[in-house]
Amino acid sequence: MELTATGALLAAHDIIRQPLGAILPRLSEVLDELIPHRVAVELSTHCAHSPFKRTDADAPVLPITSAELAPLLAEGVPGRPWQGRAVVGGAAREVVAVRSDATARGSVLVLVREDDAVPADAPELGIAQLLWDLVTSHFDRFAREALPGALARSRAAADTRARVTAELGTAHAAALSGLLGVLRSRSLDDSAARATATELAVSALIELRAASDRDRTIAEEPAFEAFNRLSDVLRPMLRHSPVRLELGPPEGPDATRGLPGDVAHGTRAIVRELLLVVLEQKSVSRVHVGWRLTEHELRATVRDDGPGRLDACPMGAGSVPDRLEVLGGRMEMDAVPGWGTTMTAVVPLATPEAPVGALDPLSGLGEREVEVLTHLALGHRNRQIAQELHISESTVKFHVANILNKLGVGSRGEAAALFHKAA
Repeated sequence: MELTATGALLAAHDIIRQPLGAILPRLSEVLDELIPHRVAVELSTHCAHSPFKRTDADAPVLPITSAELAPLLAEGVPGRPWQGRAVVGGAAREVVAVRSDATARGSVLVLVREDDAVPADAPELGIAQLLWDLVTSHFDRFAREALPGALARSRAAADTRARVTAELGTAHAAALSGLLGVLRSRSLDDSAARATATELAVSALIELRAASDRDRTIAEEPAFEAFNRLSDVLRPMLRHSPVRLELGPPEGPDATRGLPGDVAHGTRAIVRELLLVVLEQKSVSRVHVGWRLTEHELRATVRDDGPGRLDACPMGAGSVPDRLEVLGGRMEMDAVPGWGTTMTAVVPLATPEAPVGALDPLSGLGEREVEVLTHLALGHRNRQIAQELHISESTVKFHVANILNKLGVGSRGEAAALFHKAA
C-alpha cells in the first residue's frame, strides 16, 4: 500500500497526538499497512520509566526481551532501516529494525515480520524511518521538558529498576561463585561434584523465585533473623573454598531490635557484594562478617586477612555506592598492608526528614491532572483543554476541582502559579 505525502503527514500528526502509552500501538497500526508485522517493540534509552515497550503487552505473542533488542540498537545505522534475521523471542526471525539518534543514546523500533523482507529501496522503509525519527524527537522533547512530578516518578522508577537489576546480578554472581567453588574443589570426585553443583543450582533457583514475593511482604525483620538470612546466602559461596568464613551475629546495645525491610534487604546485598570483592584477592584465608547495631545505625563489617591493599576503587563502578546512597549510608575502609582490610557499611536506621519546602507540590497529581494543569498554566479554558486532551468539559471540570483540592489552592490562577514555580 502506498502512502501519499499528505497521508503520511496526517498519520504523523495523529500518532504524536496520542497519550504517551498509546503512541507505539498507533505507530504500529500505521506501519502495519506498509510493513505487515506480528508485533512492534521498542527500546528507548531516554525513557527511565519504561525503556522497553511492546504493542502486545497485555497478551504477548512472543517472549521478546530488551536484551534481544540491545544488539540491534548498538549495530543499527541511524537513518537506514536494517532488515534480516535476528534472534527475537528466543528464535531467529525476520525483522525490520529502525534506529533513530534523535535521543541522546539512540532508540530502536523493531517490527517482527512473518513474510519475506521488504525490498531495500522500498519507499515503505523510508516512511518508517521518518515516522520513527518524528516519534523519538517527540519523546526527547518530553524527556528534556519533563514536569517535576513526572520527572520524580521517572527517577524513582529508574532507581528501583537499577536496584533490582543490581540485586539480581549479585545473586547470580553469588550462585555462580558457589558453583565454581564446587567445580574447582579437589576434595570431591566427579559424581559428588555434579550432585553438589546440582543441589546448589536448584537451591539458588528456588531462592531467586521466592525472594521477590517474600521480600515484598516484609516490612520489618528482627535483626537476628535478617542476619541468619544473610548467613544462609553467604555460606554456599565458600562451602568448598579454602577461605574460612566467620560469622558474627548482631551485637551492640540494640542487637535485638527490628530492622526496616529495605535496610535489611539492602544491607544483605551490600555485604554479599563486598564479600565477592574480597574473594577476588589472592592470599586470603579468612573472612569475618559481622553486624553491630546502635540506636541510630547498623554497621555491617567485612574483614579479611589479605594483603591489605584494597581501597574504594573496586566498589566505585559497582552498585554498593548506589545502594548506600539510597539508604543514606556511607562506606568506611581501613586497609593495613600485610594485615588485611576492613570494610564497614554504615546504614542509618531512621529515615532523615525532608527539609521544609523540599517536596514537589505537583508530585501528588496524577498524569492526567498534570496534563490539565499544564493547560491551566497556559491560560486555556475548559473547552480548549477538552479539545486538546480529547475528553469532555465535565471531565475537565472534575480534574480541575481535584487539582485545586490536592494543591490546597482556591483558584486556577494560584494553581498555575504553583506550576510555574515548580517548573
